[in-house]
Amino acid sequence: MEIGMQEYSGFPLDEALQYLQGRIHDSPDVFLVLGSGLSELAQGVESAVIIPFEDVPGFPSAGVEGHTGRLISGTMSGRRVLIQAGRFHFYEGHPGDVVVAPVRLAGALGAKMVILTNAAGGIAEDLEAGSILLLDDFLNLMFRNPLVGPVREGEDRFPDMSQPFDAPLRERALALAPELGIPLRRGVYAAVLGPSYETPAEVRFLEKIGAHAVGMSTVPEVIAARAQGLRVLAFSLITNRAAGMGAGTLDHQEVLEVGKAAGGKLGSLIQALLPEIPGQGA
Repeated sequence: MEIGMQEYSGFPLDEALQYLQGRIHDSPDVFLVLGSGLSELAQGVESAVIIPFEDVPGFPSAGVEGHTGRLISGTMSGRRVLIQAGRFHFYEGHPGDVVVAPVRLAGALGAKMVILTNAAGGIAEDLEAGSILLLDDFLNLMFRNPLVGPVREGEDRFPDMSQPFDAPLRERALALAPELGIPLRRGVYAAVLGPSYETPAEVRFLEKIGAHAVGMSTVPEVIAARAQGLRVLAFSLITNRAAGMGAGTLDHQEVLEVGKAAGGKLGSLIQALLPEIPGQGA
């Protein structure tokens, strides 16, 4: 019961929405969330309006290295986008309604599609540093759910999670990747609370229960997006082999460096996918 109470803080969603409506004048087609080391993907935004997290009522500042901590509104590949460069994590001590506040605000602003990215450790043998994983499903091992608390207007109390990720767009991503020369693997993402990296024994357990990669984010946003009826697509950029799956120790700086080096491939794929997503007039 105590854990459940920690999930909900009464985030000022209406106040934050009113502020963003004063800064963002065109409804976004797509909400794009950038994980650790991937913020350079935001450089392709045209007519960008940049909003630091600190300016949005209720938003904390970004507390993790590699997360720039800003919202960016503009156009990319012919689609209106709202980009979240950096995210909020449960392991920082934020309650659930803060962690998923950006995706709720994006839905309220009119976005119908959410694309999530993250940095993750590779568990499957063929997922080396620099690989890209298209998520088919997830395991929520955070033991946290952002829907705990009062039901938000327009959200399902018990959203169906039998297909958390959009099947047509996953198939389109799989078709586009070879055309761009990008190997794309599909699989299951395990979300853990963190912030410590997993032990080798924990990674062996994750492998046994069907995980291909492991990270500390993304799943809360997927749950909140699906509760709003939004379409969701998600990618993991594999920045390291998970503990016990390769040589050496794990280091956050390594995660950031690999993310920057390989993030261009993922950015190219996302930019190719954006025209496939219906705009507001469709």
